[in-house]
Amino acid sequence: MASIRKRGKTWFAEVRKGGVTKRDTFPTKILAERWAIQTEADIISGKIGSTASKTFGELLGKYAEEVSPKKRTGGREAVRIAFYKRMAIAEKQIGDLAPSDFKDLRDSRLQEVTSATVRRDFILLNHALNIAIKEWGWLGKNPMTGIDKPADSPPRDRRISQNEIDLILHAAGYQHEATPNTITARIGSAMLFAIETAMRLSEIIGLTWDRVFVEQRFLRLEQTKNGTRRDVPLSAEAIRLLQQLPRNPEDPRVFLISSAASADPIFRKLKVRAGIEDLHFHDTRHEAITRLSRKLDVLALARMVGHKNIKQLQTYYNESATDLAARL
Repeated sequence: MASIRKRGKTWFAEVRKGGVTKRDTFPTKILAERWAIQTEADIISGKIGSTASKTFGELLGKYAEEVSPKKRTGGREAVRIAFYKRMAIAEKQIGDLAPSDFKDLRDSRLQEVTSATVRRDFILLNHALNIAIKEWGWLGKNPMTGIDKPADSPPRDRRISQNEIDLILHAAGYQHEATPNTITARIGSAMLFAIETAMRLSEIIGLTWDRVFVEQRFLRLEQTKNGTRRDVPLSAEAIRLLQQLPRNPEDPRVFLISSAASADPIFRKLKVRAGIEDLHFHDTRHEAITRLSRKLDVLALARMVGHKNIKQLQTYYNESATDLAARL
């Protein structure tokens, strides 16, 4: 609240708001009133205050330490946050952040990566700012408010050919009859397992032996993307892949891969080594669901892959017209 009073020939103004106190003197009452109005607005917006001098990088760092670990995707999120902490915007004080900063950031990133990547990153940055406002009291207003996020990219329809599978397995050093003892070989095994089960990379990496029931031919996922438990039936090939894997008595993980964040760059290197372009590990889900659609009815397929809405299957079902014609 502002207090304005005359002291001799000058006007004294004092603003107290949100635990912040600011004082100044002016030659006229009008100037004192204008200053008080602007100062109150700056305190509310976060431009003035005990936390306004903190940088955007500090804000992101606190978010990575306190919020990201609570998420299933926390590992990947930490990598993305680390990237933005190295950018120039991370050096700005949060009280000086303006919508134009994020507009410029959006436009520059769109020159480097897809709109889907920028959209995903901006959702993360926006959430970090909202947490700083609602829970930490660092800001009074979100500087990203009103900034348009890029449109989401059309769904991918990329499938993996058998030739591409063979090339990646060769680059990974995976052999059908040998135990995959190296990390690259286990990435190759995980790719084959994904094609058999339609499981996501994070689900495969998080799988532990106590949730694998070979005799009953299924495995159990306690935590999935949609938040529900899911039992995944195992084909004969999926069981072969599981039985081929090495076991570490001190590590319950099935594929002995530390995290999706570490697996992604390895898969990208294997892809480059194999001379393959525009392929993501998640494309195995497209391939798997398209193959499984020939064996399972719609309801059984949706149950297996964890889609509550059957329409979601349309995103991953990518059988070509030529393939369909061959089945007529």
